[in-house]
Amino acid sequence: MSTTTPSPAGPAAAPAVPTTASPSPSPASRGARRRALDWRLRFGVLCLVWGFSFLFIKVGTQGYAPLQVTFGRLAFGSVVLVAVLVAKRERLPRSARTWGHLTVAAFFLNALPFSLFAYAELTIPSTLAGICNASSPLWGMALSLVALSEDRPTRRRVAGLGLGFLGVLTVLGAWQGFSGTDPAGTAMALGASLCYPVGWIYVRRTLAGAKDSNVALSGTQMLLATAQVGVVTALFTSVPVSFPVVPLLAVVALGALGTGFAFLLQYGLVAEVGPTTAQMVTYFVPVIATAAGVALLGEPLSWNTPVGALIVLAGAALTQSRPRRRDRSSRR
Repeated sequence: MSTTTPSPAGPAAAPAVPTTASPSPSPASRGARRRALDWRLRFGVLCLVWGFSFLFIKVGTQGYAPLQVTFGRLAFGSVVLVAVLVAKRERLPRSARTWGHLTVAAFFLNALPFSLFAYAELTIPSTLAGICNASSPLWGMALSLVALSEDRPTRRRVAGLGLGFLGVLTVLGAWQGFSGTDPAGTAMALGASLCYPVGWIYVRRTLAGAKDSNVALSGTQMLLATAQVGVVTALFTSVPVSFPVVPLLAVVALGALGTGFAFLLQYGLVAEVGPTTAQMVTYFVPVIATAAGVALLGEPLSWNTPVGALIVLAGAALTQSRPRRRDRSSRR
């Protein structure tokens, strides 16, 4: 559900850890502690915002068509990013090549997955949609083995891939013949999670050397996705005859908070603590999505859903792990 253009599978960077040895900390150490608390607080806010996004989608589709929910999400997210661009006095990219690549990225990272999740939640609980979203690192690992020559398979990552998909089967209750889940809705949610690594790999191949800022690139990407979904929405939906307040507020929150504001939080975390730590948010989102769906929407929860979710997250963690290896021949 990220709008950031750099791939989340970028090089690892260790977070800044404050020192705690001195009983009378210096001003520098106190500042380090405040900064550490600050990024952890923002990390928690990002987990909450993205976790509640699936609830917002569910509530939004109770009053509006899925494409309208997606269009509103992108439009309000674009408002936030454009406002930041104006405040920073940054310009949109000028290169036609960059705009062309961002058009493709907008489709795979925003327009298509956002639409698929909105349609999926017509027939599946928001809890299941949030768990399906957690399978994105598994798809990413599988695709990177084919598309990215620098990502070599290891036993640990292959084991993580198999474990993760075992978790998906557990969530869906495969031994019961997938009873109780809508196959089409589940397939759309899993397809949405597949879109993200496809888009990330494309961006990594085409825009890695772009000179524009991440805010400018993502703002442009969001505007392009808004235009794409806007055209489709105008062609295939009619103007709502009424505007229910609660679903409308859910769409506004989904766009302004879950898309625009969330990107700014994510970008700041990546810049401060590195992509490896920042992408750990992926493992908290399904937990929050499940808790929100059960507590606020009264969605049912059977034992295999949380158990399968834990297996999915364990598999995803293994696919993202990069054990330290020392090449003795390189030291000779």
